[in-house]
Amino acid sequence: MRPVSTLSSSVVAHDLDEILDRDLPWSDLSGCSVLVTGASGMLPSYAVHTLLALNDRHGLGITVHGLVRNEEKARRLLADVLDRPDFHLVVQDVSDLLDLPGPVDYVIHGASAARPALHGSQPVMTIKANLLGTFGLLDLCVAKASRGFVLMSSAEVYGAQPPETELIDEESYGGFDILNPRACYAEGKRAAETICTTYKAQYGIESRVVRFGHVYGPGMALDDGRVQADFAANVVAGKDIVLNSDGSGVRTYTYVADAIAGLFYALLRGEEMAYNVADPDGLVSVRRLAELFTQVRPERGLQLRFSNESDARSYSLTKKQGLDSARLAALGWLPVVDLPTGLGRMVSHLETVVQGS
Repeated sequence: MRPVSTLSSSVVAHDLDEILDRDLPWSDLSGCSVLVTGASGMLPSYAVHTLLALNDRHGLGITVHGLVRNEEKARRLLADVLDRPDFHLVVQDVSDLLDLPGPVDYVIHGASAARPALHGSQPVMTIKANLLGTFGLLDLCVAKASRGFVLMSSAEVYGAQPPETELIDEESYGGFDILNPRACYAEGKRAAETICTTYKAQYGIESRVVRFGHVYGPGMALDDGRVQADFAANVVAGKDIVLNSDGSGVRTYTYVADAIAGLFYALLRGEEMAYNVADPDGLVSVRRLAELFTQVRPERGLQLRFSNESDARSYSLTKKQGLDSARLAALGWLPVVDLPTGLGRMVSHLETVVQGS
């Protein structure tokens, strides 16, 4: 299945307005050159669109370089910005040495194999993007005397947590099996964060690490492999949602526009190295998430079903991994899109894309 387009739509346009309405010192980015890696991905593409929207609304004169590995995919997903004079497409693997002419004031590093399936099938590529990519980009920052670096990290860095844990703060590190090839993603993100701290200590490169929980919204591929993508695909196709477990796992689900707003709060207001980005009201079970998805289009009468009937009867909230976003909230960030609204926007965007394809 093809990745879902992030082409401009009424949903994306509304999201960008909400991001730009945030009380942030956007003028600090005036005249800057910003490199965004992984630019065709869900979160990085929203960063690209936000920066370009700042030019449209405020005339900030930001130059955006979008680095992608797959040119064909990028030309499809970023078709609405390719002809803009303030956007430049850079095609190469982030793990390779990057030679970018001109100034680079900020780097937003989002190039990473986030899909769980890739962690098993392409573990070398997964860890290279985080390790070699981060080294190379920070070397670029040193050469360009850049003002700042932002790493898009993940809740995966926290590893296993005590069973009683409900919210994980930025200091709560657990362990995982480092000899399991699937540790390539979590270990890669952890190492990338440490690399950021070393470049700050030795070269003075200001870095911000933003650790996202489970993010959903426009730009997520329907075949992503995570439950929010699977459930959205079912709703768009008019199919019931079937759970293969009792759905008791609890996570924090955050709408993509709120997540990207959090990134810019960390970049423009943050002083700490790391910030969790997670909607505290989005702390729900997989089961509840599935129920909310079936309610997005109530006229279709979609149902939540279970492959094992015993799962429908037995249900306990014991498996939790929510993120504590109090540190980010102290900077003034609050999510503005609640879960039912965000799910509705995601489905509406996907329906527009499907109808237009």
